[in-house]
Amino acid sequence: MALAARAGLTHAALMDHDTLGGIDRARLAAEDLGLGFIPGVELSVDHGNTKIHMLVYFLEPGEGPLQAELSALRDGRNNRNTRIVERLNALGYEITLDDVRRHAAGPSVGRPHIADALVEKGYIASRDDAFTDLLHDGGAAYIERTRLTARDAIRLARESVAVPVIAHPVTMNLTRDGYASTFIELTGLGLGGIEAHHPMHDGALRVHLTELAAQLGIAATGGSDYHGATKRAYGVGIGKGDLRVPESAVEQLNEQRDQ
Repeated sequence: MALAARAGLTHAALMDHDTLGGIDRARLAAEDLGLGFIPGVELSVDHGNTKIHMLVYFLEPGEGPLQAELSALRDGRNNRNTRIVERLNALGYEITLDDVRRHAAGPSVGRPHIADALVEKGYIASRDDAFTDLLHDGGAAYIERTRLTARDAIRLARESVAVPVIAHPVTMNLTRDGYASTFIELTGLGLGGIEAHHPMHDGALRVHLTELAAQLGIAATGGSDYHGATKRAYGVGIGKGDLRVPESAVEQLNEQRDQ
């Protein structure tokens, strides 16, 4: 939150995978700094053969339909971590779950932290290289895990008075027509937005996704996807240096909250 305030942001969101564990601390820090704060969570979901990351804005800690699913999702993630480490060991990479957990600041532990453990041990040069060589979908150490479907995630989000948004659509590896047909279908199910402004998106894609969101009547959101200073070259509020998320993103999210 201090980095967000230093960057001159008016609002910041905390969107960790499968957990709301950091929300209360982040909210207090944001309030002390005069930042508008948006709680939420990030999910990995399936839509047919497409894997999607979904941001769920305004999801609060406590009881609720989606909140009740998060523990089961973390259990599935932890089981998968164990199996990935076992597979890596069989491939000759000597790491342990304790090595992996040291790289996670909270209860949400996943492939990025396994990648960090491989880097720490000197097996791989960078987190990105670990995904390219071993941990990507279909890679030598990849293990599938249980996910919610996009349909169920959207339904549970709306039942929890939260707004579901597709994260960094470029990672869905679809054509422009593929984006459009997928987002039309998901909007019909209650999707509230598309993360148009993301460090991985070039200028043309940001414009295209913003226009597509407007055509669908949903929010065009954005974020720097900051994972920590040593994790990837994205700065809070600026991404790779050219990211500017307009204030309209917050306004449109609030409009979706009332639907």
